Amino acid sequence: MITHICTQKDWEKAQTQGEYRAVSLETEGFIHCSRPDQVLDVVNAFYQNTPNLVLLWIDPTKTRAEIRWEAPAHPSGSASPPPNHAIFPHLYGPLNLDAVEQVTPLQPNKTGVYDQLPPV
Repeated sequence: MITHICTQKDWEKAQTQGEYRAVSLETEGFIHCSRPDQVLDVVNAFYQNTPNLVLLWIDPTKTRAEIRWEAPAHPSGSASPPPNHAIFPHLYGPLNLDAVEQVTPLQPNKTGVYDQLPPV
């Protein structure tokens, strides 16, 4: 499984549109995804104070768009390959809804930190 973090509102919008399209698909050409073991780092780095988050659990064998495993952009411009944990799945097209196996809410702890994944 791979995962994608989005708001409940964006997921509901996808339900009415028949596919999910993140803003990054238009601005960067792909939808950012991650492995389950990367989710907590990602949500704490980029989604602090964002209410009503959900985690989409995606079966990569069911996506219609291509998935590429790539390193994130490095601000330093370094050309050295990142360690394996820094490779992320990027979905190069809209996410077809039937590839989403489960949707679970993401909840921070009392201090606002995300410290555990919801049960699948």
